[in-house]
Amino acid sequence: MPNFIIKTHQKDTTYKGNQIFILNKGMNSGKPQKEPFTNSFVINCPDEKDAETVYWLAYSLWKSNFWHQFLIGSVIPFLRIKDFKKDFNCKVNEMMQEQELHQRQVQALRLLEQKEDQLHRNIVLINEMRRAILNRYYRK
Repeated sequence: MPNFIIKTHQKDTTYKGNQIFILNKGMNSGKPQKEPFTNSFVINCPDEKDAETVYWLAYSLWKSNFWHQFLIGSVIPFLRIKDFKKDFNCKVNEMMQEQELHQRQVQALRLLEQKEDQLHRNIVLINEMRRAILNRYYRK
């Protein structure tokens, strides 16, 4: 079971150890990232392994739109830290019951993320080639 502490991220605060930042405002609330967001929670983990586990658990909850049910506010929806702590802890405990299944799912998610990045790079290259071909028409 990963150990972690959840707090509200304060601007210009430096953290020791391993941390994950979770966006807490907007429709992407719950989105994890290794770099701080302006409006985010920080999850401090004692070691890299726990941070990696927490990241992928948070990623799976965000991608499945789990946090949408807890958003409040009419103009800019946001996630309360109290709700996040309670439900994130429950979901981590629930998801970590089957460690082997979790490891396989994380491996599959990493592979999919790599493939997605590769596809994005290919799209950029295709667009560059298209521009190069079209620029030949303007030079004549």
